[in-house]
Amino acid sequence: MNRHRSDRAIGIAVSPTFWTGFWRLADPKITLASAASLLLGAAAAAHDGAISWPWLFLAVLGIFCVEVAKNASGEIFDFDLGADLYVAPEDRSPFSGGKRVLVDQLLTRHETAWIAGVSYTLAITAGIWIAIAREPRVLLLGLLGIALAWFYHAPPFRLSYRGLGELAVGIAYGPLICCGTYLVQRGHVGPQIVFLSLPLGLLIAGFLWVNEFPDYQADARAGKRTLVVQLGRRRASWAFLLLVCVAFAIQTGLPAIGLSKGVWLGLLGLPFAIASARRVVASPENTVLLITAQKRALESFVILSLTTSAGLLTFLAKT
Repeated sequence: MNRHRSDRAIGIAVSPTFWTGFWRLADPKITLASAASLLLGAAAAAHDGAISWPWLFLAVLGIFCVEVAKNASGEIFDFDLGADLYVAPEDRSPFSGGKRVLVDQLLTRHETAWIAGVSYTLAITAGIWIAIAREPRVLLLGLLGIALAWFYHAPPFRLSYRGLGELAVGIAYGPLICCGTYLVQRGHVGPQIVFLSLPLGLLIAGFLWVNEFPDYQADARAGKRTLVVQLGRRRASWAFLLLVCVAFAIQTGLPAIGLSKGVWLGLLGLPFAIASARRVVASPENTVLLITAQKRALESFVILSLTTSAGLLTFLAKT
């Protein structure tokens, strides 16, 4: 049976499982990290003035397209190097092991490349539109975001293969998206917004960190030198705890640089982060138990974003 069919919706021959594979790459829950950073940047902008909803919508659309593009291009590079193929069944979890659209034959290589190309093009188009009609300096941030998304997996840098993926994620989902969102709305970005974004960036990098534990064996075999691979799971578990402590120490100190005390609501994410760190330290090699740690790490950065944003919007006067 021919695996391909004509699909008028996109105008190319696609596999019967195309839309299932596309959804796996574009499932809205994969954008929780970028959505959290967007929300924080938008809340900070709303704290300081009125929000332009059309420009916020365009920023959301552009960042969503980058997410889909990154997932699609990353699938190809990880598949070629075996990172996804080497993940043992017992080490798979809902949060790690890649999207597996090629491994599970939901998409062909051509389809995955097509999704990546179209998504990168749409993201770049949105960024250029914002830069021309709203804020030129957004172009620099957008180009940096595209570069981090592409070179996270792609040669010659392969950031995630050189122990730089965690740093790239912290920068992208912390200062880059949050400050970019603020910049589009207010036309400037001060040091306060950069510091505001740091705890969130650290916790999202921490979520990636926890997700690297189940992939430890596969990553090591594929030559993917994540920090968890380089440190070993035991030392990496303690490093994750340190990362959590630093993130919330910064969050606690934000009012000292002039931000509203409402940001202290973000500390409601601390119990979830500590619960995640305790589970990782206790069972760094048990994937079944680590799934709970992954969930708590996800909840910690989502709650921090939601509650910090709520604090900014509730306490509209800086103290």
